[in-house]
Amino acid sequence: MTQRAPSGAAVLQPDVTAAIVTAVLGELVERGYARLAMEGVAKRAGTSKSSLYRRWPTKQDMVLAVLADISVPMADVVDTGDLRRDMRAAAESMAAWLAAEPYAKIIPDLIAEAHRTPALAEAISISIAEPRRAHLRSLLTRAIDRGDLPADTDLEMAQDIVAALIYWRLVVRQAPVESHYLDHVTDTALRALRAVDPKK
Repeated sequence: MTQRAPSGAAVLQPDVTAAIVTAVLGELVERGYARLAMEGVAKRAGTSKSSLYRRWPTKQDMVLAVLADISVPMADVVDTGDLRRDMRAAAESMAAWLAAEPYAKIIPDLIAEAHRTPALAEAISISIAEPRRAHLRSLLTRAIDRGDLPADTDLEMAQDIVAALIYWRLVVRQAPVESHYLDHVTDTALRALRAVDPKK
């Protein structure tokens, strides 16, 4: 038998959810996280506040759910079995996430707000940062299993190297990230990790 939804249960229409997602991103760009309000998102999406609350109990939950649904899959690069190629793809993915609109405006603002709000910082870590890092950690673990990286590779440090270089250049220095820069980042990271050249 096909179960029916209980009487009064929320029906989450995909087109409404899509409009809300667009509205959340737009409000984050124009107002920033601190000034974003559920009322503004609802008005922009052409829906009601109750429609938002049926999906997410708080503003924080709404914003992080929207960003996580987009940001986490962006870190999932194809495993080619070639460490340099995979690391280069991870670097390019990181740069695309930080440089592409609207995230170029949203991510720095959200991180700044997280410094002022510990609960937000923890939620960002759980919903976005750690799942994104898990993709790169899996890539590095497979490289260790293949013998492309030493068995004692510090996975935490390894994950930080690429992200730190790109974040500093794009967000802090606001300098461009060209293809040759990503090549240099990749080679620098591999040297730091004492990667083994499988051709030798």
